[in-house]
Amino acid sequence: MNIDIPTRSPLPRTADDTILPFEVAALDLRGRVVRLGPALDEILTRHNYPLPVSKLLGEAVALAALFGSSLKFDGRFIMQTQGDGPVRMLVVDYVTGGRIRACARFDKARVADAIAAGTASGGELLGRGHLAMTIDQGSDMNRYQGLVALEGGGLEQAAHEYFLRSEQIPTRVRLAVAEEMRKGDSGVTHWRAGGIMLQFLPEAPERMRMPDLDPGDVPEGVTLDMVPEDDAWVEGKALVETVEDIELIDPDISTERLVYRLFHERGVRVFDSANVEAQCSCSRDNVEAMLQSFSQDDRDHMVEDGKIAVTCEFCNRTYDFAPGEVGAHDSGASETGAN
Repeated sequence: MNIDIPTRSPLPRTADDTILPFEVAALDLRGRVVRLGPALDEILTRHNYPLPVSKLLGEAVALAALFGSSLKFDGRFIMQTQGDGPVRMLVVDYVTGGRIRACARFDKARVADAIAAGTASGGELLGRGHLAMTIDQGSDMNRYQGLVALEGGGLEQAAHEYFLRSEQIPTRVRLAVAEEMRKGDSGVTHWRAGGIMLQFLPEAPERMRMPDLDPGDVPEGVTLDMVPEDDAWVEGKALVETVEDIELIDPDISTERLVYRLFHERGVRVFDSANVEAQCSCSRDNVEAMLQSFSQDDRDHMVEDGKIAVTCEFCNRTYDFAPGEVGAHDSGASETGAN
């Protein structure tokens, strides 16, 4: 029986909003490449954030898609930053199957000042704080959460620190986000993003050993063990660090062609791709149920101009309710009627 793996040329083009897993068996490497087009554009154009904030959130969406698509079970992957920079918070929610939503909270004045001062890089916008990765397997299972410090670097650096400290898996991540102007669109731009994640996963666990983390309180005269990196990981890391931003987002460079460019000398195997779509979990019924859970006094105080308006922070959609629909009292209307 012939069990040889079939070979073929890389596809010339790639569908947007896909995640492609790949393997370089000769180097014990596995990875994923994400390409985002309409899904990311829908998320970002709903909010119309300042450009640097949109770019940063786009990187977060690409990173969460790379992480979340590696889940081996049905669940939810939530990535959240909290920092003291102009962008106080980023939240990306990825659900198994590729549904993703995202939003940002930021100080408009501080972001404007950062743009004017030329200090609006991802790391400068995030500032110092933490990045949290949460895996939710459902109501009957415990949540798993990993934290890594944000220390003025961007999301790529935070991802490397997360895997170094929480997973102890040698990992490299590259992210790119940009606006694309298409011919015939009369100056309208569309957001695109791309990312690649490469991990060293040899069968022998001792080959994954990395230098001990600096505890910060080593006694004088004591030196930490220096563990040399495996040659296969040195080669793989060097190759992925050659990837340019344009290669990650250019629709004319297919995902398969990108990984072939990087690893063709060693041989690269690709697997079935997964799809990504922008989809929020909010609905009118869910919002109504949330309002019904509030106290009578809280609902009464939410009435403005004869209605209760609730805007979803993720998709920016607003749901309007008449006070009577959710058991609230319109004090303004009562006073008007009494007059």
